[in-house]
This record gives sequence, C-alpha cells and structure tokens, in this order.
Amino acid sequence: MSVEPYREITFDKEGDGPAGQSAALAALARQGVTDLVMLAHGWNSSPSGATRLCSDFFEPFPGLLAPGIEAGYAGVIWPSMMFTGEPVPDYRALVTVLPEKEPVLDRLTELLVTTPAEERAFAEFGSLLRELTDVVAGADGEGVAAGSGEPLPAFLVADPVEVCALFTEALEADTTAPAPATTAAGAGAGAGAVPVEGFGGGLGRYWKGAREVLRQATYYVMKKRAGRVGASGLGPLLGEVARAAPGLRVHLVGHSMGARLVAHALGGLPSGARPVASVTLLQGAFSHYAFAARLPHDPGRSGSLRDMQSRVRGPLVACYSRHDAALRVMYPLASRLARDSESFGPADGLLGSDDPRWGAIGHDGVRAVPGTVVRTLAAALREGVPASGCVSVDTADVVRSHSDICRPELARVVVSAARVGR
Repeated sequence: MSVEPYREITFDKEGDGPAGQSAALAALARQGVTDLVMLAHGWNSSPSGATRLCSDFFEPFPGLLAPGIEAGYAGVIWPSMMFTGEPVPDYRALVTVLPEKEPVLDRLTELLVTTPAEERAFAEFGSLLRELTDVVAGADGEGVAAGSGEPLPAFLVADPVEVCALFTEALEADTTAPAPATTAAGAGAGAGAVPVEGFGGGLGRYWKGAREVLRQATYYVMKKRAGRVGASGLGPLLGEVARAAPGLRVHLVGHSMGARLVAHALGGLPSGARPVASVTLLQGAFSHYAFAARLPHDPGRSGSLRDMQSRVRGPLVACYSRHDAALRVMYPLASRLARDSESFGPADGLLGSDDPRWGAIGHDGVRAVPGTVVRTLAAALREGVPASGCVSVDTADVVRSHSDICRPELARVVVSAARVGR
C-alpha cells in the first residue's frame, strides 16, 4: 500500500461486514488522524485488484496535504465482479460473485463461445439471462423480480434477437469502443448448435451484442447490489464512526458503480449524523438526475437520491469526461432498455431515442439541481471547488476512458473538495 495508515473495509452482497470495522476507523482519530479518505471501487474488480486501485489512487495524496492535516485512508471493498474482455471474455469469473448461478453461467458461456446462428439459441440465451438475474417473464411481457412486484429491465424480457441486434449496432457504430474478442468457430459446440465463423453474417453476427447484453444483465445485478451495500452497509458504518469519533472528517470517493455506492451511503446515514465532509464521484455510473428534486421530463417525480447532497457538510463533486465510451454509449442504451425510473417516460418503447434522460453523471455531471457549479478541470485546480453544494468538473483533459482515474489531477480535486490541500 502506497499510504499509511490504511484500513480495508469489506462488505458482502447484503452490506454486512466483519465486526469491529467501525471501531478500527474510529481508532484512527485517537491516533491523530483528522481526515479519512475512503475510496469505493467500481464493478469488474477483484479484491486484490481493488486494493491495487486504492494504492495507485492514494499515492499522490501525502504530497498534496496542508501542514497540520493528518490523513488516514480506507478502501471500501465489496463483491462486484471480475469480468475481463481480453483476449477472451472471462465469463466463468462471474461465478466468484454469483456462485449459486454456476450452471446458468456454464451454459451462457457455451453459447457465447460457440455463437450458434439459430433463433432458438437466442431464445435460450434470453431465458438464461432471466434466470441469472432472478427475473420472471410475465404474460404482459414486462417481467418482475422473483419474490417481488418490482418492474424490471425491458431488455431482459424483450425479444432477445432484437435486443442483441441493438447492442451489436451500438458497438459497431461507436468506433472508440473496443471490439469484443472473437473465438474459434465451433469450439465446444453443444448438441444441435450451428456455429458460425466468429461474428459472421446472419444471426451469428448478433452474438457480439449478446456479450454486451450479458454485461448489462450483470450490471443490473451489481447496480442493485451497490445501492444496497451503500445504504445498508457503508451508511450505518459511518454513523457508528461518527458516534465514536465525532471530530473525524470523512471524505467519500467512488468510481463508477462505487460512486453509486457512496452516494447511496448518504441515504443510509442515521438521522442527525453528518460525518461526511465531502463526496467526489469519479465517472459515476448512475443517472445525472439522481439528486434532482424534479425531473425535467416529469416534474412530478424526483431523482432516487433527491437532496442527499444536503447530508454532506461540504461539496458533492461529480467528475465527468466525454471520452468515457462506457457511459457515453452503453449506459444510455442500457438505461433506455432498462426503463430506468429516473429516465423512462410512458410514451417510450424499447428502442426509444437519443435523449438527455438517459445520461450518466460521469458523462456530463450533475443535472437539474439548481445552483450546481460547473468548472473545467483547469479552473478547479487553479481556483478550487466551492465549499458546498453540487459541483460538476469536466475532467476530459486527463480522463480518456472509464477506468482512467489514477491521475494526480483527480487527487487534487478530491483534496480541494476536502479542504485539506496546501
């Protein structure tokens, strides 16, 4: 680890963690720590990879702090997943975070490797995705979560050929997105399968999009998990820290889905507890309307995190970059297909249209929150960020992709938001 003192806070998928974690953080205050910077990683991270990310991200911090500031550091480690894309997507790695779905993942892997050019194979693919995500297709074609009446993403219950075709076209239209790796034709083909050469013509071409559909299905699972871990795990833990060490200032930082986690932690804080002195969201993978009191396209509704920025004693800073292809292309498409509660209107169909409703906070910052300050990265580094309220910082000058966050300039933004810099 590049910094000390460093503590690792772990949660399971329900937001539960080992006993004594809050006491370990509170003990840092008794050792002289004045400010605790906590980083939550995004999805696609193994525990060891998350630790490496924390080490790389925190490395510049000691040289940026003002005299008299004693900082401590913590990594928030939660079960997201390891889902690699090169040279061949590692679908089997999903078993590490969804072990109860191993048979389903085995068959999904077989289909994605063999790419059978048959409509019935896509029908089976759709059925397996619903089993993976615990979705039951209803007679009305909407779908509900097993054991609940919660509306679910349309792409999980719509025609799988149509959905896979849509994602294939999106991937091919975005020339900046990495092309999924191909596999040898026919490798491990199941009975009755008609393999095609890689992503060939006809229906076989749509397996390229099917790989992204699987990513989005697992994204849906992780989206729910990140919110649950934040609200049920990190938020209550921070409340315990506040009771034990009321003078300790906590600065939350989250990347991608980890940004969603730390944002939902604000909602999980006990009533009256305000230990969070600043929040910095790095390429946040959730709606840019999340903090809005009224949605521009539906003023009678609000964002899922309405006014949660008021639970932060200092600023809530959203760093965003137009170079983030994952948030520029795939997030809006997935949100549209998922009928995202902060985006979807009753007149929209499955395909929808390009529309600001589908935007991610990591693509264009906080939206529809009056008083939000927008800064270029150069201005934020030169002048700092405001002491409170929502702030959007355009970091496109240094952030060239979704995971490009280990930059000293971003560390300086966090330090500015925390009011601990030189």
